[in-house]
Amino acid sequence: MVYIVRVLCAALLALPASAATILVMGDSLSAGYGLAPGQGWVSLLQQDLEPRHRIINASISGETSDGGLTRLPEALRRHKPDIVILELGANDGLRGLPLSRLQDNLQQMVNLSRRAAARVVLVGMALPSNYGPRYTAEFRAVYDSIAKRNQLPYVPLLVAGFATDISKFQPDGLHPVASVQATMMHTVKAKLPLK
Repeated sequence: MVYIVRVLCAALLALPASAATILVMGDSLSAGYGLAPGQGWVSLLQQDLEPRHRIINASISGETSDGGLTRLPEALRRHKPDIVILELGANDGLRGLPLSRLQDNLQQMVNLSRRAAARVVLVGMALPSNYGPRYTAEFRAVYDSIAKRNQLPYVPLLVAGFATDISKFQPDGLHPVASVQATMMHTVKAKLPLK
């Protein structure tokens, strides 16, 4: 009996006190669209951080900020994350949806996450230049504004470092290839509030 207690105590002491559950709410860029299983940046983050930290990938290809806002309360209830990575809005922009709605949705997701005692990391996006300089600038400004107003850890651009290199994207010109997923992972990991 004493031996069992000692083993259990040793096991409990071995557990990291700062272990975190990280919920990723994203779109196809985080869901690994066009990649083999395990190649996406979220999978690479999972491989890098587990078993110390737990990663829940709740990303869905084609997701908009409307869909993310609808799904977030249940994801927060179910997974009780310590950190929420918000990587949403690209599909809003590609569909030309009102930027005021994107901003409202992102703010509501920040509020919901904080009420659930989760820290938020915001991941920004950029649109192709054919959407026009005004819309693309205003789109980027939504993320800058949300990050600044809420004092969030912020990744201004998920595809930073290769955004203008078409060879780093799949034939659709939107989704990064496998070889740059580690770059994306490190870009996000650098902003995670982990101890």
